[in-house]
Amino acid sequence: MTGKTKSNTMLAAVLTNPGENFSLQIVEKPKPSPADDEILVRLNVTGLCHSDLHLMLADWSDFRTTSQTVGHEGAGVVEEVGAKVTGWKVGDRAGVKPISHVCHACTACMDGKEMFCPAARFTGINMDGTYQQYIAVPAAYASRIPDGVDDFDAAPIMCSGTTAYHSLRASGLVVGQWAVFPGAGGGVGHMALQMARAMGLRCVAIDGGEDKRGLCLGLGAEEYVDFTKDDVVARVKDITGGGAHGVIVTASHPSSYTQAMELVRVGGIVMCLSMPTSGKVIAGADPTTMCGMGLTVKGTMVGTLGDCAGALDLAARGLLRPRVTKFKMSEIPQAVDMLRRGEIAGRAVVDLWA
Repeated sequence: MTGKTKSNTMLAAVLTNPGENFSLQIVEKPKPSPADDEILVRLNVTGLCHSDLHLMLADWSDFRTTSQTVGHEGAGVVEEVGAKVTGWKVGDRAGVKPISHVCHACTACMDGKEMFCPAARFTGINMDGTYQQYIAVPAAYASRIPDGVDDFDAAPIMCSGTTAYHSLRASGLVVGQWAVFPGAGGGVGHMALQMARAMGLRCVAIDGGEDKRGLCLGLGAEEYVDFTKDDVVARVKDITGGGAHGVIVTASHPSSYTQAMELVRVGGIVMCLSMPTSGKVIAGADPTTMCGMGLTVKGTMVGTLGDCAGALDLAARGLLRPRVTKFKMSEIPQAVDMLRRGEIAGRAVVDLWA
């Protein structure tokens, strides 16, 4: 099926039967209309995130999708503006993030933690996602894409780049310190590497295979540890002189969390970015170890509107460049299968009109 439809319809990759045997089908469905406070975005590109896979597999107990379409990394152009919208016009470039609405009034929002707003609307969870050609989103929380950042770069920055940006800032790590990245060759990890390098951190990448070795070293990692061949803990401690100042867990496999506490030095921090299948692992260590080493474990989830703008600014200045594998709209099911098998280095992105 090509990207062409009738003027009042669009193509979407619709999820059915969430669970181990989920199905994705490309279908034609009605094109949405924006509410008074919304903009209608003609999406050119969507990223494919590992979080989407968890929603398809229905293996997160706290997050279950009620939408027909998942996806939360969209980039495109405003095609229609709601009657009460100000500040946006037709033709503006817009990005769609994992969170599309917050209340701006609760304690979390007022404290700069709007991603934890109890009234948040999650793209692809409790509203339509970005695996479709058009999406209507609240104008107040859409992101502006700057000149010099194309849609194929902007889309994965909406989630992966923003998550990495927020987490690195929240880690408190400073110039010259060692940061270790389990899952460094993945969507979040490879962008976190670039940002950490720009911050002046010394980076150790952990992943598997020669393709990801080349990717990670090319993006600024000083060392690459291959978990399929190396004694990960011994190698990291040798490289860092006893342990990292921080571990940024971007891999979704439970072993990344069980091992993370062994990779840090006294006073180190473990940043929890990825969310494995519910109930499979506990982040942290025995309290005696936590107290005896003065360790910190900190959870984060995506980022703020300002974090997204910051990540996009890094891209506009040439300090962040997502490495992407491109797919056509009709190839979304194939791309998801590859993501499920761990065969994509960097980020998978879809041209929704190809």
